Amino acid sequence: MKAENQNGLMFGVFTAVAASLCCITPVLALLGGISGIASSFSWVEPYRPYLIGVTVLVFGFAWYQKLKPRKKEEVDCACDPDDLSAGKAGKPSFLQSKKFLGIVTVVAALLIAFPHYAHIFYPKSPVANVVFVEKSNIQQVEFKISGMTCQSCTEHVNHALDGVPGVLEHTTSYEQGTSIVKFDGSKVAQQALIDAVNATGYTVTETKSIEN
Repeated sequence: MKAENQNGLMFGVFTAVAASLCCITPVLALLGGISGIASSFSWVEPYRPYLIGVTVLVFGFAWYQKLKPRKKEEVDCACDPDDLSAGKAGKPSFLQSKKFLGIVTVVAALLIAFPHYAHIFYPKSPVANVVFVEKSNIQQVEFKISGMTCQSCTEHVNHALDGVPGVLEHTTSYEQGTSIVKFDGSKVAQQALIDAVNATGYTVTETKSIEN
């Protein structure tokens, strides 16, 4: 594989990373304990289809180059490094092999698919202890949240809400850009919930109380 082809593969990996950066960042923020950067790359989301398209083209071309039928003169001179025997000079390196191309292709595919399995990196919500809550203290509010672009963002917001004492239930949707939260108003104020969401890097832009 020529140097320019290797550079092309690296570019393909770069576009694969960029395509999922908006969903990878929240997970890195969680693991690194720097929650506030979770939405830093949400602006990438509109470009995701184009980045995926470029990645597919790059790797499709690389495989075409590797698997296309060779001309007779190429066979005669053993121009394809994959066909050079181990005993001959110019033995191909691992970076020039089909195995390496296969590994890099799988890595790129996993990166592109990251939004679909990002939730596995988040701890499951703790099971709430069954406690008596005065019905009059139960409140429900809907937050409009900007910056969420995938399931990873949803999990990040849920994780933040799980850490607030007094939260009873929550339903967050990145598609709708909302989170509906039921909480014990005697234990936590609505502003504390807003602060918890905003601390992730996403932003509560609107609140609406919901009658129980």
